[in-house]
Amino acid sequence: MVPSWIVSSRFKSKIKKYSKLELYKGLSGREIANQMLADHGIYDVQIKVAAGILSDHYNPQTKTISLSKQVYNGRSVASAAIAAHECGHAVQHATSYSFLRFRSALVPIVSFSSRIITWVILAGILVVNTFPQLMLAGIVLFALSTLFSFITLPVEFDASSRARLWLQTANITTNNEQIAVKDGLKWAAMTYVVAAIGSLATLVYYLMIFLGNRD
Repeated sequence: MVPSWIVSSRFKSKIKKYSKLELYKGLSGREIANQMLADHGIYDVQIKVAAGILSDHYNPQTKTISLSKQVYNGRSVASAAIAAHECGHAVQHATSYSFLRFRSALVPIVSFSSRIITWVILAGILVVNTFPQLMLAGIVLFALSTLFSFITLPVEFDASSRARLWLQTANITTNNEQIAVKDGLKWAAMTYVVAAIGSLATLVYYLMIFLGNRD
C-alpha cells in the first residue's frame, strides 16, 4: 500500500506540474486526439468528454476515447501526453495488437470474478481445513486478476511509446516538451507496475495460507 501511495502521489504531482506547462503548438487534447487518429487512418473512433479527473480511457468495444474535461479542453503538455496515450490504445486496436486482444478477452472473466472473489476468498479461509477446494477456487479467480494486471503492462507501455513517437514525429512537441511527456507517462505506467506487483504479492499470500493449512 505504501509504494502504491507513493507512486500515485508522484504521478498526480507530475500531472499537476505538466498541466501548467503550456504546449508550444497550443493544441487542445481533443485536437491532438483527432490529428493522431487521422494520421493513423482511423476515422471510426469517437472522442468524447468523460466525467471526473484522470478518467481518461479507451473503450475498444464502443471504439470511444473518453477524455476528462481538463484533457479534452486543455492545451498543456499533460493534456497532449494523455490524449496521445489514449489514442495509442486506439491504434493498438486498429492494428490488432496482440496484448490488447488478450486483455480484452479477459475483461468479461475478470469483471465477473472481481464481484465475487472477496467473498470466495474469505469463505475459503474460514473452511480451508474442511473444504479447501473453495479457497483454491478463490485463488484461481484471483490469479486471473493478477494475470490481467500483468497483461495490462505491455499494453500501457506500448501505448505510451506510440504516443511519444507520434508527438515527436508530428512535431507536436518541442524537445523540452518531449522530456516532460516521457516523464509524465513513465509515472503513469508505474501505477500499473505497482498494482501488478501488489496483486502478485497478494496471490502469493493466499497461496501460503492455503498450503500452510493443507500441511
